[in-house]
Amino acid sequence: MKERELRERMVLHGKSLYERGLTAGSSGNISVRLPDGMLITPTNSCMGRLEPDEISRLSSSGNLLSGKAPSKELFMHLAYYRSRSQEQAIVHLHSTWSVAVSCLKDIDPDNVLPPITAYFVMRVGRLPLVPYIPPGDPSLADAIENVAATHRSALLANHGPVIGGSDLDNAVYAMEELEETAKLFLLLQGMPTRYLNGDQVQELNRRFPAG
Repeated sequence: MKERELRERMVLHGKSLYERGLTAGSSGNISVRLPDGMLITPTNSCMGRLEPDEISRLSSSGNLLSGKAPSKELFMHLAYYRSRSQEQAIVHLHSTWSVAVSCLKDIDPDNVLPPITAYFVMRVGRLPLVPYIPPGDPSLADAIENVAATHRSALLANHGPVIGGSDLDNAVYAMEELEETAKLFLLLQGMPTRYLNGDQVQELNRRFPAG
């Protein structure tokens, strides 16, 4: 896909995520890897009102080449891409249900959400929790780089989810699946719940490895 098409695709997905309430105000960011750099949503921008030409164009080292100043969480995207060369796009949101889960006490830090549905296992896989680090703190880059070495998704404590994909569409779809699963998890609290068992999860991982 050409760069212009990628910019327009970022605008389309940003608008869709915003209009459906998955991101609010100027929260969240999207990036797409390019052969010689990356595109990322600008800092303090509303996902529902992105303009293709204002999207930040960066070099491979993260220097701004064109567009507005990049998201202040650029360092997090760069760290993720360093660990996962197979992923070509990243979505980070402050989506309500996922953030709510990230604030719970006593959740499993190695795998926050249980295997409620097959599509969560297929699109997201295991979801580790990154301990709370203030937004913009450079140490968040190290934490993301370490987690991304073995997982394509992460939940930042008291902050929100991050997930990558083989292209922008797949990253967005995976994020939507994560958010829906967080919603289901909270709706099912206190109710007898049948999760997928270990054999069922292994079979899904064999057929549809999420990474």
